[in-house]
Amino acid sequence: MAALCGRLLRSGGWFPPQQIVRHGSKAVTRHRKPMHFLRQKLLAVTQYIPPKPAVPERCINPRKREVQEPSGLEKLLQRDVEVTFRENKMIAVFQSNSITSDELRLLRHRLLKHDIRMKFFPNQVMRSYLADTKYKNLLPLFIGHNIIVVSKEPKAKELLKTVRSTTQISLLGACIEDVLFSRQGVVDYSRLPGMQIIQGELVGGLTLMTSQTCQLLQSGPMHLAALLDQYLKQQSEAAAGLKETGNLEQEGIRGSQGS
Repeated sequence: MAALCGRLLRSGGWFPPQQIVRHGSKAVTRHRKPMHFLRQKLLAVTQYIPPKPAVPERCINPRKREVQEPSGLEKLLQRDVEVTFRENKMIAVFQSNSITSDELRLLRHRLLKHDIRMKFFPNQVMRSYLADTKYKNLLPLFIGHNIIVVSKEPKAKELLKTVRSTTQISLLGACIEDVLFSRQGVVDYSRLPGMQIIQGELVGGLTLMTSQTCQLLQSGPMHLAALLDQYLKQQSEAAAGLKETGNLEQEGIRGSQGS
């Protein structure tokens, strides 16, 4: 081989590149002998099983829940909910039972005639807002598909009269002037007389009390004046009787002297 290489070099021929490769010896590996079947059964039977605690670990260390930050849309909806509860005196919650879009549009138009508006908010947004407010007792009402009807003035009578013909929605409850009402409570509230009638009754009651007070204050002096008049009359009658008696006595004395 070396002679061939030298001959090729002398003749100016091509010589292939050489690369030295080191071949190591093959490692001797010992395969692990499988455990006997009876030994495996013995180890499985004699394996230590720790006793279970009397109280489960999940009760001692409660599971930590990750608090998710609300998104920008949720913050915007929460702000809208806050404005709705602050600016409106009547907030009614209805449950939607497969009402069509045409019926919903017609109902909204009929409610707008009485200045009553409909609003839609996700239940998650409503629950997150109501949890830390004085309206938290409304939380059980927000289950499923809900419709919120609001008005700046308490118009329970007009609301019930308008939704009476729409059977696809049902009233669950309402908050009127910061007071929570059930369905029957809203019906009873709608049967109350109007504000003008109540104001008239209040003015009449106050006027009656004022007149009675004046009568009570005037009754004492009038009774005293009547007693004094009666006393003076009795005194004058007594004086007149004494005068007549004196005159009769004088006439009797004069008659006896003349005889």
